Amino acid sequence: QVCQGRVVLILTWQGTKPRLRSILLNSHTDVVPVFEEHWTYPPFEAVKDSQGNIYARGAQDMKCVSIQYLEAIRRLKVEGKSFARTIHLTFVPDEEVGGHKGMEMFVQRPEFKALNVGFALDEGLASPSDTFSVFYGEKSPWWIKVKCTGSPGHGSRFISNTAAEKMHKVITSFLAFRESEKQRLKSDSSLTLGDVTSVNMTMLEGGVSFNVVPSEMAAGFDIRIPPTVDLKAFEEQVAAWCRGAGDGVTYEFHQKCMDQHVTSTEESDPWWKAFSGVCKDMKLQLKLEIFPAATDSRYIRAVRHPAIGFSPMNRTPVLLHDHNEFLNEQVFLRGIDIYAHLLPALASVPPLPAEG
Repeated sequence: QVCQGRVVLILTWQGTKPRLRSILLNSHTDVVPVFEEHWTYPPFEAVKDSQGNIYARGAQDMKCVSIQYLEAIRRLKVEGKSFARTIHLTFVPDEEVGGHKGMEMFVQRPEFKALNVGFALDEGLASPSDTFSVFYGEKSPWWIKVKCTGSPGHGSRFISNTAAEKMHKVITSFLAFRESEKQRLKSDSSLTLGDVTSVNMTMLEGGVSFNVVPSEMAAGFDIRIPPTVDLKAFEEQVAAWCRGAGDGVTYEFHQKCMDQHVTSTEESDPWWKAFSGVCKDMKLQLKLEIFPAATDSRYIRAVRHPAIGFSPMNRTPVLLHDHNEFLNEQVFLRGIDIYAHLLPALASVPPLPAEG
């Protein structure tokens, strides 16, 4: 229990050389809410249609991966297999609301440190194409609230120095940058959503009556910054936008992730060599990307453990958090087979120099 009401479940398959660093297979147990009226089938009944599509909240995000881990291990154990490295499965809460009462707290606890993690797998995304998406890093999520104060007064007058005028300048600056990043993504086919900074205004507050000019307004922005961006320089840009809007404009962070660790995908890296080698043998086409949103992998990387985000779902529309989330049974079963090949390779990585 990382805090009141937040429980992490740990399952362990002991390796033959338990002193070696372990393999961590992470899943989150929570899902996002549903709007049931928009679903073709009840979202918590896992209905399978005539095409073999399984409709359920969490079918892609991420009950499929949790069960694929378990079924792959079941298969390997039935076959009498054993491996040098210990494999741990963790099922954590709170991921969908930031992981602050889940993985972020868990990685600081002695129970996590006792797992002796060497390499971790966590969730990825579905891919509509033949390729499989593999995520080696994540954007830094920043949630910023900008407050503008100004002169109040009667709604019939042209009052100077109003909060609304300043807020207009703030919003214009943020959304102009948003448009430039959107156009950069659109104009360069080599870029993915994970390579550009996304900005969205998600909240707007202020005012008490139609005929009263408010003395304060506030706007909330959800910003996701790729690891290639200088975070200090970006914050200076935010500060400049606020200064440019006039006096009485301030900002505060409601979330500010500063970790920019990425996992090596060099062929010389033993973990990546094991992972990519299996994919080559199975003729899986991989597309390496920065994750466009945020998962618990960022907390694992922040404590210096390599982590890959990977959900073996190709030829599948990306429907996480969407109405009618589904996964085809053949894609699901293929994923079990993929993990049944990946886990032996990862759990058999020879001892690294640091492990003696």
